[in-house]
Formats: sequence, structure tokens, C-alpha cells
Amino acid sequence: MRIGILGLGRIGAFHAETLSELDAVDTLVVADPFADAAKAAAERFGAEVADSPEALLAAGVDGLVVAAATDAHPALIRAGVEAGVPVFCEKPVARTMAEGVGVLAAVRDSGVPIQIGYNRRFDAGFAAARAAVRAGELGTLHTVRSTTLDPAPPPAAYVAASGGIFRDCSVHDFDIIRWVTGREVTEVYAVGGNRGADYIAAAGDADTVGAVLTLDDGTLAVVSNSRHNGRGYDVRMELHGFRDSIAVGLDDQLPLRSVEPGVSFPAGTPHDFFMDRFTDAYRAELTAFTAVVAGTRPSPCTIEDALEAGWIAEACTLSLREHRPVSLAEVRKG
Repeated sequence: MRIGILGLGRIGAFHAETLSELDAVDTLVVADPFADAAKAAAERFGAEVADSPEALLAAGVDGLVVAAATDAHPALIRAGVEAGVPVFCEKPVARTMAEGVGVLAAVRDSGVPIQIGYNRRFDAGFAAARAAVRAGELGTLHTVRSTTLDPAPPPAAYVAASGGIFRDCSVHDFDIIRWVTGREVTEVYAVGGNRGADYIAAAGDADTVGAVLTLDDGTLAVVSNSRHNGRGYDVRMELHGFRDSIAVGLDDQLPLRSVEPGVSFPAGTPHDFFMDRFTDAYRAELTAFTAVVAGTRPSPCTIEDALEAGWIAEACTLSLREHRPVSLAEVRKG
């Protein structure tokens, strides 16, 4: 099949490399506002170059990967749908929830499948945790802990445009909690602070946050995030039930050092980048998209799924600002 890629920055170039190695993909067609980026991708992967999104969609692509800037996501999703081309779009659907809801309304009845990029759904550990929960292996769940700690903060320009740490970083935890447990969040309480880069505080954001989520069956989920984790990129989940407890991310590359006498775990080089931690998951995610394009499976992460994680982020942002619990029903009403 022919897959088009719009946007060839860090994640777009990474997707191009991954797609070029998949047996199902014969040809890549790429476009980027910066001609040099498109030219480099063409030379590296033997891709065809289009000079605009319209030209790319007219080039007979079977599927479209959107890895452009967030502001462009709504228009590019709609353009793909209007052309009848299945779309994979990196999160978020749009910069604001109102825009995202508008995109959903515009494409809901199109019949064109859309997959949003939440790669943790394709990580082997998280998939095993979901299977264990669904099989009842843990008994009744009572506590979930989900962690995302970045080794260093992103640039100031990124932070200023990100919408805040809950919308940019924590949203991955929110999505995976829903996906693994199969439950919905009803209420949140969030806290946060700034212990590092001044430009994060200047942007009105926090660099370290925590949130307690109440799920619709009474399970408590504790989310922890930071832009400053000197030992590496730390993504983990714990699930505790009345019968058993399990963890995701406890491998030898876990960026956490034990000080217990005689303990050598973890013994490997710590993960230091999200592409390192989730290389296999990204490959599985895009392999799944080729199956969506082929019509052999439905979208494994819909716009509706992405918006649900977005509402949790909205609730946490409001909770942090106003120092109070916030229900999901409150933010949905606007």
C-alpha cells in the first residue's frame, strides 16, 4: 500500500522510518512545509515528495499519517476523511476540546476510520496488564499507579504551546488507565509545583504534578508526572487487586536505583527517551494502522477515546488551578 506522511519533524521522521520497514507498505509519499525535510526523507526512504497536503492526497495514497503541528491536526484529519483516506493522527486531535469535539462531529458519520496515536496501547507490558485485568486475575481492583517522568523538560517554545503538562504528558497516563482497566474517570484532584526550569512557571505551567482519579467503580488511580527525572525516562504502571498485584515497566532498563543491600536490579542502562522505551510499541501501532487501512480491523484508538483522555486532562488542569476536586461532568458542560 501507499502511505502518505504529513509532517517530518522528530516523530514524523521516526514514523517514516518505521513504515518503510513494514512489509505491507510499498511506497511512502511525504510532505512538509520545510522542503529540506521532505527531500531528506525522500533520499533516506526512497519516498515520493508532494509539495502540499492536497497534492499528497491526490497522489493515490491508501492511508494518511498526520505528524504535523497540533494546530494543523483538525484540518488535516478532515482533509483525509473528505478524500476517503483512513487517517492516523498523533495526539491530540486538536489544541482545544471544543475543536476536538468539532472534528468528531464533522467525521463521525463518514465511515472513514481514524486512529489517534496513543502508543502505550501497543506496548507488550500494558497489553499483558489489560489482559490480566480483563481475565479477573487480580480480583477486584482497588489501586492503580501510573507514572511518566521525563529526563529533561522540552524547549520553552514547546511548553508555551503545549497546553500544559496534563494535556501534553499526563494524558498518556489517563488514556492507558482507561484502556487497561476498562473503567471511566468520574472525578479528579490534582496538585503541582515548579522546582526546575523558570520558563515552565513563566508559561503558567507546572513541572511536577500528581493527580488522584476516582474511577466509576470506586478504584483509585494515582498519576505522577515530572519534567525532571535525572536518571532517565520512567514509564510504569502498578495495578493492585484483592487477589494479586502486577507491574508494567519493571525491566532492567528501569531508571530507578535500588539502595537495598545485595540488590542488583535493575542492572541495565536506563531508558533515556520515549522512542527508546516504546520502539516496539510504535512499530506495532503503525502495523495496526496498516490493518485499519486494509479494512481488516477497526481503529484501535478512536477520536472518542482521545477526547475522553482529553476531558480528564481538562479536569486536572482546572483542579490544579482552583485547588479542588473536579468532576468530569463539570468540564464536559464547559
